[in-house]
Amino acid sequence: MSSAEKTSPRKRLSRDERRRQLLEVAWQLVREEGTDALSLGRLAEQAGVTKPVVYDHFETRTGLLAALYQEYDARQTAMLDAALAHCEPNVHSRAAVIAQAYVDCVLSQGREIPGVSAALAGSPEMEALKRVYEGPFLEKCRLALAPFAPGGDVGVAGLRVLVGAADALALAAAAGELTAEQARQELQATIVAMVGRQ
Repeated sequence: MSSAEKTSPRKRLSRDERRRQLLEVAWQLVREEGTDALSLGRLAEQAGVTKPVVYDHFETRTGLLAALYQEYDARQTAMLDAALAHCEPNVHSRAAVIAQAYVDCVLSQGREIPGVSAALAGSPEMEALKRVYEGPFLEKCRLALAPFAPGGDVGVAGLRVLVGAADALALAAAAGELTAEQARQELQATIVAMVGRQ
């Protein structure tokens, strides 16, 4: 019996299973080697597949980065939806759950998401793509907070304050400059103050 006959055949993954595998390997590459090391060829090598398989799923490095950010965004949205569904209907509770969902999502992704986010911000089209993904998150925040604003709504400037503070504080917590609790509390206070000015 030859060695080829002794080895069992590799299980063929469905398209969705292969994409899931490739994304997991991509996150691992970013975690271990940084975003600069992430290329479609390197991903193929690490995943044990041919380059055409990776190109079939993502087409370009930009497509891969967008898929990683989309996955992160979906996780953040799910965390926020779950938190908002069970919070008290007041500005402090809603600000607290928004802060917790944002900070916890960034921390759950570790140091990978800052690199992916920075890579997306590297060009005008990537920045536009990132803003597309931010849109639904900001709209959820607006709807959750608007009833408590003196003017009855939260404007674009206020939402930009929210996401800017959320990014800065969550990334500071991920880098160890702040504890997660410090980041959550400061973000909650920033959101409450911003809503009060609307």
